[in-house]
Amino acid sequence: MSRLRSLLPLCLSFACTGALFGQTNIASELKPDLSQPIDQGYTAKIKQYTTDPSFNSPLTSYLPASKTVPTPDKVLGDVSGAPNMLPYAEDVYKYFRLLEKSTPRVKVFSIGHTEEGREMIAAAIGDESLITKMQENDARLAKLADPRTIGMDDAKAAELVKQSFPIYYITGTIHSPETGAPTALMELAYRLAVDNSPYIQYIRTHMIVLITPVVEVDGRDRMVDIYKWHVAHPNEQWPHLVYWGHYVAHDNNRDAMGMTLDLTRNVENTYINFHAQVLHDLHESVPFLYDNTVGDGPYNAWIDPLLNGEWQMLGWNNIQSMTAFKMPGVFTHGDFDTWSPGYLMFIAAMHNGISRLYETFGNGGADTEKRILSPDEYARTWYKPNPPLPQVVWSQRDNNNYEQTALLSTISFFAQNGQQFLSNYYTKSKRSIEKPENAGPAAYVIDEPMSSREAQMLRTLALQHVEISRLDASTTVNVPAPAKPESKDGKDDKDSKPKTETFAAGRYVIRMDQPYSRIADALLDRQYWAPDDPQKTPYDDTGWSFPDLFHVKVARVTDPAILKVNLSPVKDLEAEIDTTSGSGSIYAVNNNSEVTLLGLRYTFKDATISVADAAFDAGGHHFAAGSLLIENADGAKVKDAVHEAGLEAVGLSAMPEVAHHNAPAPRIAFMHTWIATQTEGWWREAFDRAHVPFDYISTQTVAKEEDLRAKYDVIVFAPVGRSSTQSIINGMPMYGNPIPWEKTELTPNLGRIDSTPDMRPGLTWAGVQHLQDFISKGGLLITSEDTAQFAIEMGFAPGVSVSRGGNVRVVGTILNAAFVDKNGPITNGYDTAADLGVYSADGLAFQISNTIGGGGRRHLGSGVERPTGRGGPDEQDSPEDRAFVAPETTPHVKPWEAMPLNEDQARDNINLIPEAYRPQVILRFGSGKGFLLDGLLDNGNSIEEKPIVVDAHLGEGNVLLFANNPVYRGETLGTYALVFNAIQNFDRLGKAAK
Repeated sequence: MSRLRSLLPLCLSFACTGALFGQTNIASELKPDLSQPIDQGYTAKIKQYTTDPSFNSPLTSYLPASKTVPTPDKVLGDVSGAPNMLPYAEDVYKYFRLLEKSTPRVKVFSIGHTEEGREMIAAAIGDESLITKMQENDARLAKLADPRTIGMDDAKAAELVKQSFPIYYITGTIHSPETGAPTALMELAYRLAVDNSPYIQYIRTHMIVLITPVVEVDGRDRMVDIYKWHVAHPNEQWPHLVYWGHYVAHDNNRDAMGMTLDLTRNVENTYINFHAQVLHDLHESVPFLYDNTVGDGPYNAWIDPLLNGEWQMLGWNNIQSMTAFKMPGVFTHGDFDTWSPGYLMFIAAMHNGISRLYETFGNGGADTEKRILSPDEYARTWYKPNPPLPQVVWSQRDNNNYEQTALLSTISFFAQNGQQFLSNYYTKSKRSIEKPENAGPAAYVIDEPMSSREAQMLRTLALQHVEISRLDASTTVNVPAPAKPESKDGKDDKDSKPKTETFAAGRYVIRMDQPYSRIADALLDRQYWAPDDPQKTPYDDTGWSFPDLFHVKVARVTDPAILKVNLSPVKDLEAEIDTTSGSGSIYAVNNNSEVTLLGLRYTFKDATISVADAAFDAGGHHFAAGSLLIENADGAKVKDAVHEAGLEAVGLSAMPEVAHHNAPAPRIAFMHTWIATQTEGWWREAFDRAHVPFDYISTQTVAKEEDLRAKYDVIVFAPVGRSSTQSIINGMPMYGNPIPWEKTELTPNLGRIDSTPDMRPGLTWAGVQHLQDFISKGGLLITSEDTAQFAIEMGFAPGVSVSRGGNVRVVGTILNAAFVDKNGPITNGYDTAADLGVYSADGLAFQISNTIGGGGRRHLGSGVERPTGRGGPDEQDSPEDRAFVAPETTPHVKPWEAMPLNEDQARDNINLIPEAYRPQVILRFGSGKGFLLDGLLDNGNSIEEKPIVVDAHLGEGNVLLFANNPVYRGETLGTYALVFNAIQNFDRLGKAAK
């Protein structure tokens, strides 16, 4: 008994399951109301479309009848999950608004629009007594979300909890080929509004269920288009969904850090503004239902430990209930780790709520299909004791049954324990505010003057609803002492002392004593993934530190004194970002490795704009090489444009005495394949945000356009996504029918971004020749990752080859890099004496040679590389019977340099590249203990100091090669300027041009 008493406080604090936590939610408690009339026709269709009785449950095997509330078939023409039918988002919304008109238990809200202008909605469902009191309930939830409003008073919080009801937010179809959620959520909404089963009545009277049935609305409508095309052409190959959203496809579920996409911001604002406790995102992939709420390790290091317990409780209860219904293939754990905070549902985890996600089996449409599972899918494991069947006939109705059953069982459990979840919500919010005293740090200080990168980082934090403050005066605080080096005798060096650091007035501070400190801490801190972690294959990127990715100096301050100095809350961030000064009519705009500088050239098309060739001082300011000088532009428009861009501009009365050249606006084309468009979509988004215009062309266009140089100065060939050179050239297999991507009466949502009558043809060898001619005539081709490999393999980059890096392990890691070209136009605005953090997906690097096809002198300086012979490993072998003649000394060559040829190797060597045309290394990987900044790195010595950004020369033009991805997920702003600088100076790159 004494042991039980000692455990009680712990169990109550950490939301233990079972009787100690609250009511359990076993399947036998989830019973229909047998006295309520049944919609016999609808129920018969459910049974007809369910392919196996075990693929349904007592919760969804029927539909209650209503004389006043329409069922989904009133809009769909058939029941939810019917075969051969997918509704557009507009039809889904039409049904939710019909529900709103027919019952006071449903209220629909418009929550924003997509990049293409399509509406997003959220529907609140609950008893009328709750719906009418949502506003006053929200006021109470707001106090629980920010305990500072009640003076951190636990007693007051307990009273608010008793008076309040929780909000459970469900989102569907962020991934457009995962098609089942909208119809499942339509029927779920009907059930919650109409069904009088005791468990549903309890849900209805104790909580609000909030539903966004379609998250990726642009992609949903395109998916419906191609499915309609498929139904109309049943025996033909149908288009794959090459465009989902306007910019990205699957990666739209990796945007919860950068907040780049409209859908992310709309869902985040809905979750925050409704003060929801859960964000539950519905997906489709593995059989039959994977509740990855529990997932696998490692868990994100910044979440509250309470959340860990909530995940376990909700996930296992869900599995227990559905297993009791004898529904096969329901499991948790699996291979998903909760390390990265980039997923949409993780918005809740980092804002004091509960993140949840289902993966339900789907067919990528509404076809009913025979599915044959692989052995690893139907294997019985410790976490999958009730595995899926090896072979099934699967329908969209089966999918809808699983989704609804899982949701009904989990929200029933949530409603029964709503008071405890609200209490946990308050506790997590309170502990977020107490972070400085409990776990630290106290704050983060952005310790540098304003730049476009800093402005974007602040804007992103503001979108995360993080509070930003500003130092009113210069402040000095203690910072942690540097790590003490170990002396030779094994004792610590006692000379290491704590130090202080002074921050200037006006520096921005992110206090950790605020409700959403966890997301700020997760984004501004660094991450480390151990190479020997049991989870051998990380699910996504392992590092994401914004200071490293944005190239912004941020200090992590543990001294709580920083919170006691004069700090002014920043109430209007946009008013803060105003760095225009001076009264002259010539505007100097500093290049501090800016991401938005190039856009000004297009904003002021009629102005005279020059680029400074060297650094200079003017108007009391210092300007770096590459800064813009703008003449003949409207001052008010300059101020507005510079403010939006987050740049520094100074009005000068006269042109500064610095060498400068005219900066024509480069004509840019974006080239994409029809294989995939996601990764290049992040590049398009970055260019659009920076107001840099471009023509959007496909590889098929390039195959037809003979003189690309007459139209374009720069062609950007962003990463395709692990594509091979062969697939870029050949495209898709040409068997069978043409596969169109066009706007037609049948497919009105296709062809808006680009179109083709047949997606299959690729670049072709004619297109390769056209690209080669474009470069040779003075054009700049920008490539990255797989497209850089393509350029190398096509001979566009003489002297450059791919270095595979041996057994290096890099998985979405941030690594240190050093500048090799310290004075060229590509590195304008950077402090080239300092290092730069770069994102690397897999550790790709380059190797440089002075000859085409590689080659050069063999390294013989290392003992392990010497030939077999006499002497020790560091001695020189020598032949017998004659005097030893010392060989020519092999020069020491650094890993980012080309091995020079001696005069014998260079003589009459047709493969020798003239010096003016040899590749130039712009950036190389770092080395040593500081090589890894964030994430996972194993066997990094095999890529240390190797080139990662190279400017190669072909004819009169250039090919800029990135082994990394410099424009990625709206997060890598620190390397954007390498791309934009190259574009601005396309005609001034390379030794040959000089």
